[in-house]
Amino acid sequence: MDPEIAEAVAQFAPPLVIDEISVSRKQFDLSLPAIQAKQRLHLPSESEYTVNDHRISVDGGDITIRTIIPSSKGQNPEERCPLLFWIHGGGWALGSIELDDLWLRRLSVDYKLTITNVDYRLEMGLSFKFSLQVVERVFMVPDQATENTTALCASLEKGFIVAGSSAGANLTAAVALRARDDPFFANKQLTGQLLQIPATIHPLAFDKYKSELLSLEQNKDAPILQKAVHMGMMELLQAPPTDPDFSVILNPNHSGLPPTYFQVCGLDPLRDEGLLYERLLRESDVETKLDLYPGLPHGGHNFFPQLSISTKFNADTLEGTAWLLKGSVDRTT
Repeated sequence: MDPEIAEAVAQFAPPLVIDEISVSRKQFDLSLPAIQAKQRLHLPSESEYTVNDHRISVDGGDITIRTIIPSSKGQNPEERCPLLFWIHGGGWALGSIELDDLWLRRLSVDYKLTITNVDYRLEMGLSFKFSLQVVERVFMVPDQATENTTALCASLEKGFIVAGSSAGANLTAAVALRARDDPFFANKQLTGQLLQIPATIHPLAFDKYKSELLSLEQNKDAPILQKAVHMGMMELLQAPPTDPDFSVILNPNHSGLPPTYFQVCGLDPLRDEGLLYERLLRESDVETKLDLYPGLPHGGHNFFPQLSISTKFNADTLEGTAWLLKGSVDRTT
């Protein structure tokens, strides 16, 4: 580890408790004020954007969607923005739309984006069973968003990006694969996906790629996310290991996906599955861009925002988004 990272890690809180999900959620939420404090330093003026929360009905209940729209954009088609659909992280059971909210406001203003931030978690019990229904709930939201682009001041022709972090990146990858194959999106295809510290394969499905997936063991005692915590989440999720909606690496076809931007941390148990997924997409003729952060733990950009490498991580996210948007413009001109 870089000495700067090592010093921050030495002051870090103990690992998450994973035997009772309600305790984990409270522990996770306690970190939110510190995360938001750094984000608040770069927050645009409230006059530069509009924020609204909406309840959207999906199969099995309601979820909250937060929309962020730059104030300069209006109903005139020429003024409409690209649309970015964000899925937060948190192990499929933790976190909320508040986790990335302030940073997304900056992203919206800086790049003139309409952003929809989805609070996808509905299950509130002490255990969280992963099922295809979870992905379907998230997937239905872009369906509804694309039917309301006027209200969102959005133009899918200018860009339609799906993005997420950690577990949110896992759902992002599943959404992108489903959108590729869904006739609904035939005339409104995704133009990019952003996969930040992604989970892309269940640990019990490593067999085919075992020689490439070494980081789960190499970084088993890493700060923030340890192997034991990750495996505990897998047990709570009851995710079917070889289901390609969860283990997207195992999807038999990765061609036809939109350009994809990856951010992967060196001290992350999930490091190698991010690197492997990038390689598989590249070998399937998908345009990719990859940034690596040596010595940074999983989610370190949030938990250690004072680090210079965290500043670089966040700056790279902005540049990666710009790269995806440039590709959208190039394909329509």
